[in-house]
Amino acid sequence: MSQSRFALAVFATVGLATAALDAVYQQQAAGTRREPQFDNANVRVWKSIIYPNQPLALHRHDHGRTIVALKGGTLDVVDAQGKTMEKMTWETGKAYWLGPDAPGTQHGDMNYGKEPMEVIVVEMKNDAPR
Repeated sequence: MSQSRFALAVFATVGLATAALDAVYQQQAAGTRREPQFDNANVRVWKSIIYPNQPLALHRHDHGRTIVALKGGTLDVVDAQGKTMEKMTWETGKAYWLGPDAPGTQHGDMNYGKEPMEVIVVEMKNDAPR
């Protein structure tokens, strides 16, 4: 094989591998996820994007938090077995307060709707001063 054919084969292989990796990253970016926004000693802020039938993994909140619905919908709060513990409906453009979770509990979030939900979560890291 000539050097030019070899170089062409290498470039084609690298191009296919790069395209495959790009597809994987785009698929991951298109799924349910948390995107960190801001974090300091007092507050943690992230954006949660919850796609239909793609649960947000089990987690807990030790502190209260404000939810701002960028794209609202109805969310099922589920336990480790997938049983719905609570339903929450958030209207686009509205803000909601959620207190800390009960000690020793975890929950997941499930969107059974047809469209993705997007919320900004502002979680306090400590009690607010009085």
